[in-house]
Amino acid sequence: MLGVALCVALTICSRHFGDRGGPYFMASLTVAGIVYLLAIREFFVTPIFPRRVVVIGLVLAAAWNIAFLRLPSGADDDIHRYVWDGRLQRLGYNPYIVVPSDPAAEGLHTPETRNLNNPDLPSPYPAGAELFFRAVTAIQESTFAFKVAFVVCEFAIVFVLLDVLRRTGQGQRAHLVLAFAWNPLLAIEVAGSGHIDIVGALLLVVSAAALVRRWRATAAVTLGLAIAVKFLPVVLLPLYWKRVRIRDAALAVAVAVLLYLPFLNHGRIPIGSLGTYVQSFRFNGPVFAILDRVAPPQLLVALAVLVGLGTATWQRMRRAAPESSPDVFAWPMFAWPMAASLLCAPAIFPWYLLWLLPFLTSASTLLIIIWTVSIIPVYVQWHLRTLGHPWGSLPGWVMLVEYGCVAGAAAVILVRQITRPEEPQRLTD
Repeated sequence: MLGVALCVALTICSRHFGDRGGPYFMASLTVAGIVYLLAIREFFVTPIFPRRVVVIGLVLAAAWNIAFLRLPSGADDDIHRYVWDGRLQRLGYNPYIVVPSDPAAEGLHTPETRNLNNPDLPSPYPAGAELFFRAVTAIQESTFAFKVAFVVCEFAIVFVLLDVLRRTGQGQRAHLVLAFAWNPLLAIEVAGSGHIDIVGALLLVVSAAALVRRWRATAAVTLGLAIAVKFLPVVLLPLYWKRVRIRDAALAVAVAVLLYLPFLNHGRIPIGSLGTYVQSFRFNGPVFAILDRVAPPQLLVALAVLVGLGTATWQRMRRAAPESSPDVFAWPMFAWPMAASLLCAPAIFPWYLLWLLPFLTSASTLLIIIWTVSIIPVYVQWHLRTLGHPWGSLPGWVMLVEYGCVAGAAAVILVRQITRPEEPQRLTD
């Protein structure tokens, strides 16, 4: 019943996708978020679901993904930049140098790229993302082709998760894969808007799965590729300490360097508009907004990275195991360092949380799961912009709801831990 309710809510949401953040969109997406949390409770407290429940659940997920997939992306969604960057490369231009609004580049545009966002800036995406853009546009230069590729990545994650659950002795709990597949953010930001983050998430999941199998070279290289899509998973490096060999790490670095070779500009590694992003982009980042008044943004970004690295180091120390004994691999520990780093970031868009979703398979990540739902109110920003409000002017209540829900849940969990004995967890954490 919960799956059917979620499917209905998201289908209604898809019908109002053109007015993202509008009242009907927000109402149906909020219902979907609440149903998802109720489903999460069932997934975590029920030891075993029949196999047919998992199959039906994945079929329902495919249904609402198709509902969003058939819709056009927003006029200024990032996906139009992906088409532009891929097209530039195929025409022999460097996306880190060419500015879309440059009159000299007018003839390079297509109808889908003419109105891309931030046209006065070159691309900010790392080399791994750029090469993915080129690969997709080599098949077809369209936003639809990208969305199909992203949905394929989403369902590839499902199959990797099923393998990981089996490898870690959780095969009887295959329903935990629905904790990922049913998250409403996937419908909105993968099948709907289309964001490159899901490609990085897939590479990261493959890397973590390779650690489970002790395929150390594969784990190192795919982590390097994930970092080359977006830099967020760099904070996970401590989790790989003593799990991969020095030569594996060297191979990963070599692969990452090779990705940048096609984009070198006078022998220098290009960063495009990444510096402008750090200096100027602000959205839904309460920690950064407070500290931005007393410290330069470059220092605060470094602090966000250090917070993530520190969290990963703490997680690795907690899970340290003698190399001679089987290492009990804690899958959800990948989520916390990235979540901690994101919390301190200058901008926290809903699609950034796509990196966390595959690792939310345990009650130990309940606070992050709640965050993936409590972030829904930020979509109001898209509707406000259509009414003439400036971008980034989130109403105060939005962040109060978003982070207040997480803080309230944290307080409840803390009180329960204090007032009753700790019970052994039934799920991999």
